[in-house]
Amino acid sequence: MTVSNADGSLFVISAPSGTGKSTVARRLVEQTAGLEFSISFTTRDPRPGERDGGDYHFVDAACFQSMIDRDELLEWADVFGRRYGTGLAATRDGLAAGDDLLLDIDVQGARQVREGPIRSVSIMLLPPDFATLDARLRGRGSEGGAEQRDRLARARQEALEFGDFDFLVINDQLDRAVAELTAIVAAERCRARRRRRAAERVLATFPDPV
Repeated sequence: MTVSNADGSLFVISAPSGTGKSTVARRLVEQTAGLEFSISFTTRDPRPGERDGGDYHFVDAACFQSMIDRDELLEWADVFGRRYGTGLAATRDGLAAGDDLLLDIDVQGARQVREGPIRSVSIMLLPPDFATLDARLRGRGSEGGAEQRDRLARARQEALEFGDFDFLVINDQLDRAVAELTAIVAAERCRARRRRRAAERVLATFPDPV
C-alpha cells in the first residue's frame, strides 16, 4: 500500500545509460536547498573519483544478497552483471525527518519504487536523440565495447516506459534540463499536503467565527 509522506518527498530520476542523468542530478542537488541524494548500495567496483558512502555504498555480493533476503531494500536491480539497490529504512527515516531525497536509479529500479510502499515523484530523463546518446555513452569510456552495445540496445526499451513516469525532461541542454527539474521540485513542495502545517499556522491567525 502506498502511503503519504507527511514531511519529506522522494524524487526519482531515471534514464537510459548515457543520457547524462548523474550530471543533471548532481547539478540539481547542488542548486536546490534541502534536497539530498539517497545513497544507493552497489556490488560494482568504484569508478575513478568515487567515494564509498559518498557516491555509493560499495558492498560485496554476499552482503547485497543478505539485504535482499531480509527485505531491507526499497528497490534493487541487476544491471549488466552488477547489483544496485536503495536502503528502505534509511529512506523512511530521511523522509520522516523532513528531508527531500533524490534517487538516481535505473528504469527497472524506478518501476519497483512506484509499486512500493513509499510515495514518490518519478522523472524520466531522455536524450535529444539516439546519436547523442551513442556519443555520450562511448565518450565516457567506463564500459567495454560489449557492455556499451548492450546498454544502447536496452535504451529504446527503457525510453518506451516514459509514460509510466510523472514527469519527462529532455536533456538537450544541461541548464534547461536542470531548470525544469528545479521547477518540478518546487511544484511538489507547494502541494497542499506538504504545506498543511503552514496552512494551520495561517488559519490560527484568523478570528474565531462569531
